[in-house]
Formats: sequence, structure tokens, C-alpha cells
Amino acid sequence: MTHALKLAVSAAALLTLAACGDNGGAAGSGARAGIWSAGSSTVFPFATRVAETFARTSGGAAPRVESLGTGGGIQAFCQGVGPTTPDIANASRPMKASEFDLCRQNGVTEIVEIQIGFDGIVIATARSGNSFNFELNDLYEGLAKEVPGENGQFVTNPATTWNQVNSGLPNQRIQVYGPPPTSGTRDAFLELGMTPGAKLVPAVAVVAESDEDRFEALAHTLREDGAWIDSGENDNAIVQTLTRTPGSLGVFGYSFLEQNLDTVKAETIDGVEPNADTIADGSYPLSRSLYIYVKKAHVGVTPGLAQFVQEFLSEGSAGRGGYLQDRGLIPLPADRLAAQRAIGQAMTPMQRPAK
Repeated sequence: MTHALKLAVSAAALLTLAACGDNGGAAGSGARAGIWSAGSSTVFPFATRVAETFARTSGGAAPRVESLGTGGGIQAFCQGVGPTTPDIANASRPMKASEFDLCRQNGVTEIVEIQIGFDGIVIATARSGNSFNFELNDLYEGLAKEVPGENGQFVTNPATTWNQVNSGLPNQRIQVYGPPPTSGTRDAFLELGMTPGAKLVPAVAVVAESDEDRFEALAHTLREDGAWIDSGENDNAIVQTLTRTPGSLGVFGYSFLEQNLDTVKAETIDGVEPNADTIADGSYPLSRSLYIYVKKAHVGVTPGLAQFVQEFLSEGSAGRGGYLQDRGLIPLPADRLAAQRAIGQAMTPMQRPAK
């Protein structure tokens, strides 16, 4: 049985168990039978693994874990307080100020932000494919919907092959499969790849200085002509597409790369290969942190919620050599993990994000 299939089976088992134990949350009862965690497809395999361990060791109801994408998970989380909303939102990017405000508007006034580890976003291809050494500006110039034209005006991106973007790249059609707008992986790719890449293009850098909204539209609007293809929230589906579509590239989380190294390979960015060390120290340009957001009002109401968070942050789980590292999570340094563990134990609410 492949790792991906095992993951799907275990997740299905958890969802089935949760459905059996949660009789709709008895909407007026103020509690449900088990914990409900929803959000990022990148955090999903880690949350699922913790849920498996928690159910086995606690003897309680199996936590329900759903993969809705970061945006979808936070949206559900922020709908209010009570058994019809998730206890935890899983996220592959920080919560936005607008999301925090939505939570507050709906009565979710105390949110606990906990960093669980690191991940990287990789640009990958089938192992049999050409190798690429991207520069950050190549990402913008190859994948943005609009780019500077010869007369200085912005035009619809005319590039059809990667060597038209950068002569050092292969003469290969631009075709990239990636996550949809609801995905935290996509948000992170835009912020860590497209935005700094755009600022390296002189004509776009001028816009960045004079018109922030216009710059963001240029940097964050991906092509719609088939060069970028939205491929759903399931990163494993993107991996499988690469093996079936020779010459294509895919954008997904590093943990999925580690699980599929027999079939796909990651490309370098600015000469840096994504691995546990370069992601943890930040030298790989597309490094990011992973989070869980806990609804403090549900602690002490949803049975086992505080204990589930403690298991997520335990040394045997999130620590170096823990079972989440085996699944692809890049652990936090020991002192930072201890700090996050203290936040989780005290359930210290976060402040409103700056943006």
C-alpha cells in the first residue's frame, strides 16, 4: 500500500469514527462528541497523524480532520462559537487581519495561534524530466497574467516556453499545476515567490513604489491561458499529474515531495535546493511556517481539546525525531517549540495581525 493510499485510508477511518461519535453536535448542547479540526491540505497529514495517536492513547472519540484549504478552514472556524463550528483551523500561512476581524464579528474573540513547524513550497517535475534552476524573477515573468511589454506598457504574458523567460531554462512549454485560490499553499507561493520575483523586474518595481494595489494585482494574478492550471486542494493529485503529463511542473508542499521522491524531483531556486536544512534556516526562498489556530472558547467544552493540542506539540510528535518529522514536517528548534508549547498550555490569545 502506498503512503498516499495509507493516508487516505486513515483519514477516511477518522472521519467515519468522528461521524459515528458526533450526533450533529446536538446544536443546543454546547458540546460534541469529538474534536473537529479543519483547513490546510498541507497540515492535513500532520493533523491526521496526531489524531490517530490521540484516539489510540486517550480512548476518547477520534478527532474529525477535514482538508478544506487554509482559507476554507479559517472561514469555517470564524463562523462562530459552538458545536457547529471547528475547534481548530489548520493553516499553511498566518491568519490574515481580515480573517481575524471576521472571527471577532462572529463572536470568536480569543484565538490561540500556535506554530507547529516548517514546510517549503517546491516547484517539481517528474524524475525523468528536465532540470531547472529558477531565479525568483522567472516565476513572475513566466506565470504572471500581465508582464511589462517592449514599450513599457503591461501586456498579456506572451511567453510560451521557459527559455523565452530565461535563456538558461529548458526549451519547454510553460505548464504548471498548482493549488487554487482557497489554498494556503497558493497564498504562500504568491507571497514568497511571485511578490519578491516581481520586485526584481525593474518596471514592476517602479509600480511597487508608486501604487501598492496595482503592484499586488500584477504580482498575484496568475495566468488563465493554460500556463497555470488550478488543480484542487489535494497536493498528492498534483504529484500524480506530473507523472502522467511529461514536461509539466507542479507547485506543492515539501512534505509531499518527501513522500514521492521515487517519482518526482524538486527544482532549485536561486541555486538553493529545498531540503530540511535550507527550509529550517530560511535560505530556501520558498520556506514557510505551519500553524494551528485554537478556539479558546471551546477549551473545557469540547472533550479532550487541550490534551489534543498538547499531543500536537509534544516532543514525540513535533520534536526532532518525532513521528511528524517522519511524515515530512520540519521541526522547530527546541527553544521555539518550547515557546509554542507554553502558548498551547496557557492558551494565550493572539493579537490582531498587522495585515
